[in-house]
Amino acid sequence: MSAQKIVHLPTASEVEQAKLSSRTLSKYADVDRVQLSLRGSNGESDELVLPGHVLQILLDVLAEVSQGNAISLIPYHQEISTQDAANLLNVSRPFLVRLLEEGSIPFRKVGAHRRVKLQDVLTYKEQVDHQRQATLDELAQLSQDEGLGY
Repeated sequence: MSAQKIVHLPTASEVEQAKLSSRTLSKYADVDRVQLSLRGSNGESDELVLPGHVLQILLDVLAEVSQGNAISLIPYHQEISTQDAANLLNVSRPFLVRLLEEGSIPFRKVGAHRRVKLQDVLTYKEQVDHQRQATLDELAQLSQDEGLGY
């Protein structure tokens, strides 16, 4: 699969098709595999089996399309630009570059451009989210200990 940046906003008809397909497939969301029968508009048909986690990805795609959102799939090992990484972390690009330069997230340079592995960005995000949750839990415990709140 190529990681081309193709954006396709779904049409009203595609949104409706995604809603119907999502409702049908959601009945199978908790199975470990599912067998599908396909029949294309060209008359061809096939049978295939999908692992449960692939069906869940398909359901996620359909949920986004049913809301009129464009989607894109990125392989976990894919390298992304600093702007894409900043967008994933919801930070500015200069802030992300500072994180890279201080060694918080590994990167490599391709010419004058920095490239970051998606998996490294997601690992960093998970660490920050975990630290954030631990801090919030600590603050909540302090508030309870001091009798603040209800």
